Amino acid sequence: MTKHAPPIEKIMRPFQEFLHTQASGGIILLAAAIIALIWANSPWNFVYTDLWHTHLKIGFDNFNLDYSLHYWINDGLMVIFFFVVGLEIKRELLVGELSSARQAALPIAAALGGMIVPALFYFAFNTSGQGANGWGIPMATDIAFVVGIFALLGKNVPVSLKIFITALAIVDDIGAVLVIAVFYSSEISIVAIGIASGLVLLLIILNKLGVRSLLIYSIVGVALWMAFLKSGVHATIAGVVLAFTIPALTRLNTKEFLDKGNQLMKEFDVAGEEGPHILTNAPRQSIVDELKSNVEKMMTPLQRFEHGLHPWVSFIIMPVFALANAGVNFTSDFFSDLINPISLGIIFGLFLGKQIGIFSFSWIAVKLGFASKPKGVNWKLIYGAGIMAGIGFTMSLFISNLAFADDELTKIAKVGILTASLLSGIIGFLLLKSSVKNHNKNQTTKEIVS
Repeated sequence: MTKHAPPIEKIMRPFQEFLHTQASGGIILLAAAIIALIWANSPWNFVYTDLWHTHLKIGFDNFNLDYSLHYWINDGLMVIFFFVVGLEIKRELLVGELSSARQAALPIAAALGGMIVPALFYFAFNTSGQGANGWGIPMATDIAFVVGIFALLGKNVPVSLKIFITALAIVDDIGAVLVIAVFYSSEISIVAIGIASGLVLLLIILNKLGVRSLLIYSIVGVALWMAFLKSGVHATIAGVVLAFTIPALTRLNTKEFLDKGNQLMKEFDVAGEEGPHILTNAPRQSIVDELKSNVEKMMTPLQRFEHGLHPWVSFIIMPVFALANAGVNFTSDFFSDLINPISLGIIFGLFLGKQIGIFSFSWIAVKLGFASKPKGVNWKLIYGAGIMAGIGFTMSLFISNLAFADDELTKIAKVGILTASLLSGIIGFLLLKSSVKNHNKNQTTKEIVS
């Protein structure tokens, strides 16, 4: 007889269902950004500023890390975000949309256009002067927001379009990581780079030896982060480097898994005669443990890390980052900030540069025969996706902190990022909603005619 679900399960089910929807991460991220903006413009804005400048010291006398809370979030917690990004990139390169040249051609072309053209728009406003270093800001796309808005459009959005925009965002992330590593690193420490290189070599050896312990990779990963922190190369790059050393092979093949599973299930059935409850049935408990072990062997360390960390990144790390970085105080200087060359470069880059770059490079790649248009997707849908990619937010905010040491310049950049992301989100949503409706109507008409 089946037991009734416990009360706590009934209470938690609505929250669990929300957390498993695609839109949930984007919704929580948006809520965190709104809270940050309200807080920064409230009578308690000094609390907001003081909080993120509070110092947190970890370590002991001879070795310690003493940084502000804002620094710990941007250079500490965000390493985990970049680690998950690295895992996603590696998975896509091995078995996803970037695993073959033909599959990867269109998203790569689109992403290149979505990085080059926004940077050119930014340069048009900031060819020199204090804002010249911010060209990397409008190159980024926030996949959490984009996927969240796509989810809000409903199930009528072609799956191939979702795959295209996700693969594009992955390539975009690769570009952002390279830009951060090459152009936004400070003075290099040869000693720290040497230590980091040794740790990377150790991680590769562990991979080749077949070590699959997540704890071991985590411990070496923390040491790698500390080496990068002192190296001059931005610490978040440690997350991506670590991700590429994580094993992506299973310990059992499919046949071994099925054979062992079938054998264990037969043994479990026979052992049932010894006792009605699993807790009083030692043979059955042992079989269950072995089944669990076999399931873990069929999951690669890459999968286990990605599945385990993804909820933490989506629902804690990214919202905390947004809370700490999106709080712009809209003073009487807001309009002057908005028309500042830095802000205008970002707005034109993200809003216009992204859509023009993604669409034009995609069209050229298809026309020249390098790539093929996704099945069931027309050019209007691709253009709408290009507008949506102008939501820079998380990565753009992150790069703005690296590009400008001056708080005033960072504030101006944030005004541009928030404005461009809002424009891209609203207009992209409205255009895609209309395009999807018309596209599905045309598809239905073709089916009736045929």
